Amino acid sequence: MAAPMIQNANVQCRKYLLYFANHHVDFRISELVALAEMFGINLSKESLKHHNKECPFLKLTLPSETEAKQLASRSVLIRSVIELWGHGNTHEDLYEDLRKSKDAIVPYLSRPSSFKIVVDGFNRSLPHKYKIQMIEKLIDGALPFEGKIDLKNPDEIYYLLEDYGKQSKNATADPEHVYFGRWITDGNRGEIQNQHITKRSFIGNTSMESSLSLLMANLSKVQKNMLVIDPFVGTGSILVPCAYHHAYVMGTDINYLLLHAKAKPSRSNQKARAANESIRNNLADYGLESYYCDIMVADASKHAMWRPMEIFDAVITDPPYGIREGARKVGKEDSVSLTEEQKVDHIPQKIDYDLSNIFNDLLNFAFKFLRLGGRLTYWFPVHRADYKEENIPHHPCMRLVTNCEQVMNTRISRRLITMEKCQPYREDQCLASHTNVDHYLNASFREMYFKVTENPQKSSKSDRNSQTNTKPP
Repeated sequence: MAAPMIQNANVQCRKYLLYFANHHVDFRISELVALAEMFGINLSKESLKHHNKECPFLKLTLPSETEAKQLASRSVLIRSVIELWGHGNTHEDLYEDLRKSKDAIVPYLSRPSSFKIVVDGFNRSLPHKYKIQMIEKLIDGALPFEGKIDLKNPDEIYYLLEDYGKQSKNATADPEHVYFGRWITDGNRGEIQNQHITKRSFIGNTSMESSLSLLMANLSKVQKNMLVIDPFVGTGSILVPCAYHHAYVMGTDINYLLLHAKAKPSRSNQKARAANESIRNNLADYGLESYYCDIMVADASKHAMWRPMEIFDAVITDPPYGIREGARKVGKEDSVSLTEEQKVDHIPQKIDYDLSNIFNDLLNFAFKFLRLGGRLTYWFPVHRADYKEENIPHHPCMRLVTNCEQVMNTRISRRLITMEKCQPYREDQCLASHTNVDHYLNASFREMYFKVTENPQKSSKSDRNSQTNTKPP
């Protein structure tokens, strides 16, 4: 893992404005920090600490455009990066700030190069007439550009951004803050559409949407020549962005019919699975087949099937929650006596695999088979009213890095957990994952998901009390 660089005091750093997309707001800083660590870029802790996640703008100080472009090249949450020339609470404050920064701006003003100015507002749809007025006031008041305006193919693009905060319903309100700067680059959001699951031949009921699978790869710091595994691989939607970043990928799943494209199709107008439906062909469609290692029909809870080696650089997965797909593992509900002849073609029985055991097994798997510094990233579904930090399983050799929430509805969400292995595995160590407060002790997640009560507040309070009084497993 590349350590963040320490900035030299003599290096002249520049101010940049990150303009985030207006979704997955809880993941912005986590993705940014992971990418900065991956590229060895130092970030100001104060800038990150005081960032309001409801605001799509973040001011950063970076050594040069190179670092800004590195961050944007991988980020799926950054819309654009702008070299920040000035900002203020009002347009007049902005103009004054721009006049103070003329030493950096003058070279661009005097160039004969063409330009265009993009005006955009957060939480406000700006009329075209208003945009023209703001551009004219900006040029007259602070920035007398000598170049020509070219809206189709300009040499330089500038952004005038207005932040209206949460007052968007007040159509007469002024912006809370205004920013202006030179466009540097866009984020990697175009890859979301390139990898959209509707473009794949092989999908399932629980295939992860591309924006989230790309985000999981970023939080896991997936890079070239890494080896990544998904223990609950399904249709391999999480492996696609990992291979896209030139990591070698593999996975396991207990569902034989799904992996061999014999299960019921997920598309409504499809009667039977096609012969070419497979994870390998999904990767081949993107030209990524060379990064495909293998997919095995296997039980994720059976760790003894693996050679005791720390071989994986990342474990990234979305375990089944029991809503659309049930979780199963190899086990016996009834004792069965088999002859030696019958054992040859015998398919073992399967039993339910509860979520608490899934997550503890997953952490134990990561501890055994991740390389030191490797990351485990997985989804943890919760009933929001009953969730507490003590519900997240922990392991003495796995450090919690991020815990971000994706809200599904008023009652249900899921949390994306990223952990990093901080101590090497030794067979003589009796260390195992455990959970202080089992979130699923009183009810399965399926029961939480479909639970409907006449008085949800009373029910939630009762559930919280009953959970608080239970002993840790």
